[in-house]
Amino acid sequence: MQNVLNSVKGTALGVAEYLTPVLKESKFRETGVLTPEEFIAAGDHLTHHCPTWSWAVGDESKIKPYLPKDKQFLITRNVPCRRRCKQIEFVGEENLVEENDPDGGWVETHHYNPDEAGSSGLEDKVCEMKLDSSRIEDEPAADMDDPRNLEDGDGDGGQDDDEDGAAIDMDEFEESGLLEMVDPSNALLPAPNEKPKPTVAASETEGDSVVRTRTYDLHITYDKYYQTPRLWVIGYDENRKLLSVEQMYDDVSQDHAKKTVTMETHPHLPGPNMASVHPCKHADIMKKIIQTVEEGGGELGVHMYLIIFLKFVQTVIPTIEYDFTQNFNITNHK
Repeated sequence: MQNVLNSVKGTALGVAEYLTPVLKESKFRETGVLTPEEFIAAGDHLTHHCPTWSWAVGDESKIKPYLPKDKQFLITRNVPCRRRCKQIEFVGEENLVEENDPDGGWVETHHYNPDEAGSSGLEDKVCEMKLDSSRIEDEPAADMDDPRNLEDGDGDGGQDDDEDGAAIDMDEFEESGLLEMVDPSNALLPAPNEKPKPTVAASETEGDSVVRTRTYDLHITYDKYYQTPRLWVIGYDENRKLLSVEQMYDDVSQDHAKKTVTMETHPHLPGPNMASVHPCKHADIMKKIIQTVEEGGGELGVHMYLIIFLKFVQTVIPTIEYDFTQNFNITNHK
């Protein structure tokens, strides 16, 4: 039933987009929307700072006249997706933000379970290396004029070597046969009378430890009706075979699958439908971000739109590892 409703809505929005005039005047700061010219400027900024993204033309019959012919939409290919969303949703790595929002709020990714914090939790994920100058100052420098420091690093004049006894004769060690017992190269070879064990595919075993990485192609188009960018994704398995619709939904946050994310026809390409993040909330979210930046004394340029856009849609597809853009400090960006 949900798919039928999505199809009807898609058809209606297609007609509405056709009838909607092209936005000419900038309303970025007031409403969070973009003109086609602003979309191109933001796309040029994205491709400059993140070269994995590039401009694409698409099908000649679907060229949009309000966009340059050679800059119809943005694309990045072969983005890895190593885990399914269910794998992270059950271990406390997502957290619903703005829970009281009548629109359902958004999901914050990488929300670590507090029970895992500590030696095996978040502290292990972020390591910071520091040079403690105070300890260096407190430690006395070695006296290089003392011959004992030249003979032995411990300053004991080499007495430890005498106490430990004579060094092992390597010829005797080799003749004893012990060398073969610890040779790692021999450990990988079967015994002379032992038959090699047959290789078993990981999928045939219960404990599959092989990471089967899916890959996705991501597209960003300009939606003339909502006057915002729109994200499209299409996935492939490890053999570059197209994923089914249900398999692609496995890589979408279950709070958004078949609601915020639906299967629709790509505006620039023929072929199978692609999963698309519906853009109805994009302008509102961007408007809130703009206001937050301005309240912090900063100013957000329209060229940063797609950099920020990619960060907040990551909440919908948290396991698709596409965001290698620059860090963005929302409270102090000028």
